[in-house]
Amino acid sequence: MRLVSDVDDSFATHTFPSTTAEFVEEHGELELELPNGAATLEEVLECLPNEEFETEEDARLSVYSALGEEAIGRKGYSDRDATAPGEKGHDIVSL
Repeated sequence: MRLVSDVDDSFATHTFPSTTAEFVEEHGELELELPNGAATLEEVLECLPNEEFETEEDARLSVYSALGEEAIGRKGYSDRDATAPGEKGHDIVSL
């Protein structure tokens, strides 16, 4: 998933280091478009109330890691990974 440009720009224009509260105060109303709805930065970061972001990348990674299952497109879907040992997977098809 890639953050939409308004949200992405908020990381570039914010002064770091910064706390969660400072970041939310300035950018919390920005909305992330998710596959199964939307969430504001404030909603996403409420589970990390006492974080300190040293860099823009720290803040970005914290937002990614704080997103819940609503950010997942098709749960459990992967067209890249083989079935894990002990799981019943799809039959292999040769093209």
